[in-house]
Amino acid sequence: ALAFPRGCPGGPPRPPCQSSHLHPLLRRHVKPKKQHEIQHLGKLLQRLSQATGCKRVVDIGAGQGHLSRFLAFGLGLSVTAVESDSRLAGLAERFDQELLRELGKTRGLGPERPPRRCRNPPLQTLTPQAPRHVAGRLNPAAPWEEFLLPPDPPRPGPAARNPLGGPGGSEDGGQVLLTGLHACGDLGPALLCHFARSPAVAAVALAGCCYMKLSTAPQPPGCPLGYPLSASVATLPGHQLSYRAREAACHALEEYEGRLRGGSAHLHAHCYRAVLESLIRAADPGKRHLGLQPGRKAHALSFPQYAHLGLPLAGLDPAEVPLDSGAVGAMLEQQHKVVAFCTLGQLLAPTVETLILLDRLLYLREQGFPCALVPLFNPRFSPRNLVLVAARTPLAVVLAGLDKDSEDGDS
Repeated sequence: ALAFPRGCPGGPPRPPCQSSHLHPLLRRHVKPKKQHEIQHLGKLLQRLSQATGCKRVVDIGAGQGHLSRFLAFGLGLSVTAVESDSRLAGLAERFDQELLRELGKTRGLGPERPPRRCRNPPLQTLTPQAPRHVAGRLNPAAPWEEFLLPPDPPRPGPAARNPLGGPGGSEDGGQVLLTGLHACGDLGPALLCHFARSPAVAAVALAGCCYMKLSTAPQPPGCPLGYPLSASVATLPGHQLSYRAREAACHALEEYEGRLRGGSAHLHAHCYRAVLESLIRAADPGKRHLGLQPGRKAHALSFPQYAHLGLPLAGLDPAEVPLDSGAVGAMLEQQHKVVAFCTLGQLLAPTVETLILLDRLLYLREQGFPCALVPLFNPRFSPRNLVLVAARTPLAVVLAGLDKDSEDGDS
């Protein structure tokens, strides 16, 4: 009852293998989940562009540039894609050039004919307007005029120009839209702070992610970061959130329910991780919650195989840890208890996420900005589906059209 509504998860348990609402060239290298996300977030940004008169978008944490390509080629917006990983920024540029070559072959003849089974044709004809890619990291503590830090690792060539430009606006003197699709940890709060402090930013649309990576230490006045952001939540007694609570809020309640009902083998991984945590703490009590990722198919392994992958990640030698002892066997037999414990955590997770997102919403309202939280993605496809939207102008027109976009989309 306390959690924000996450939207209706209707339709199939997974997105279609290919979105019929994206031009075929925009589907290349893009997984179905990401196709679903960029199509819906792109439409929201298009509505923000129309409402604010801004044609320039700055995409922070752009990765391989899938959202940026849809905004630029598909919707005709001027896009600057900022990515801290130089390798991903280079890959995004390569994909752009590949798309431009394909467009040159067709000479702008429009979208390809959709497959017969597609209910609707692709909605856009592509324009030969590629995003501009910048390798750099957001500096959350600096004033907005000093938007970027060098990338990691640094790229050769001249330093990147600030996509927000000099005082009062962007490089061309106008305002920009700021967006982040599943901005990790403190990157999300940093985007909101830059929006609040930067007259160059007309609006922001943010989908957060990786709440366990949020900073939780007290922040200096005037430069909040992490959690909490708002004065309203910071003054609440008992507002603190543990690592365990923030980590649980990153999981997919809808997907977990399906695994429980079907008795999925993926449930083994919870017990494996709990036993591994016990072994790590016994070997080194100072090592807790290390965020180990032994592999996506951990549930298909035996526990000794899983431990041989996980222990080195904690700096421990598997040969020095007893993996076939009676104590380990006794812990593995308690899988039902571990699953029950994890289930209780999953039931509470949406409320924890609500508190984190409500804190961000209150922070923006304390600054006097119109803002809203929108369940933009299908939660069965995209667990972090609540998108925070804020602008320097009223949002009523933007939000009023989202229902129609959802009806026309893939959800």
